[in-house]
Amino acid sequence: MTQSATLIPPPCLLLAAGRGERMRPLTDELPKPLLLVNNKSLLAWHLEALAKAGINKVVINHAWLGQKIEETLGNGNQYGLKITYSPEKKALETAGGIRKALPLINPSDYFLVINGDVFCPNFPIFELIDKLVAIRKNPNTLLAHLVMVPNPIAHPAGDFYLKDSQISDHPLDGAEKLTFSGIGLYHQSLFKQLELDIPVKLAPLLREAMAENRVSGEKYTGPWHDVGTPQRLQELNAANE
Repeated sequence: MTQSATLIPPPCLLLAAGRGERMRPLTDELPKPLLLVNNKSLLAWHLEALAKAGINKVVINHAWLGQKIEETLGNGNQYGLKITYSPEKKALETAGGIRKALPLINPSDYFLVINGDVFCPNFPIFELIDKLVAIRKNPNTLLAHLVMVPNPIAHPAGDFYLKDSQISDHPLDGAEKLTFSGIGLYHQSLFKQLELDIPVKLAPLLREAMAENRVSGEKYTGPWHDVGTPQRLQELNAANE
């Protein structure tokens, strides 16, 4: 029996509030996370993966054309999930959006967050859930556990440094600078002190936590794509035909 079979799977927030400016004109009439890869929306890929991993409580935040997301996905019954929505009237950035959605997520401690516009079809969510056992045992309460990926062509400089399981904003001996995948586990206390409905970026919060050595991470080398432009979407669909 795997550890995940003995764990209560954490709730998940799917981030779907972005305007998708770089994807225009495709996003003029459709929210970016509903764009199709191999005849399935980006959000549908995530929802199917979450259901397979045993996660059934999902919150989706949205802003631009958010009603279309609700109309398309409904309450999640078609995926065997319970979906609720956190609408945003103005752009709250990532951390601000998480803070607004926190009462709906209602985690006991940690919860999973996935960017709605990444395509990562084979990512083993159940293995990430298993890591909660070790994460919860850390005496210095970890505030985040980030999944990092090799730097893509569009982002060669990377985001943070990873050495063993430690993530830092500064170079460490033998560390590798990688790109944040948009997939991570977070402790609710990272966001609880934020004011409601105030735009807050995630990176500064993470850097503060890194300075206290309270961010862990791992490297994932499987297929991962930041679907940021129409060209990338076209290339993904061509590759998955």
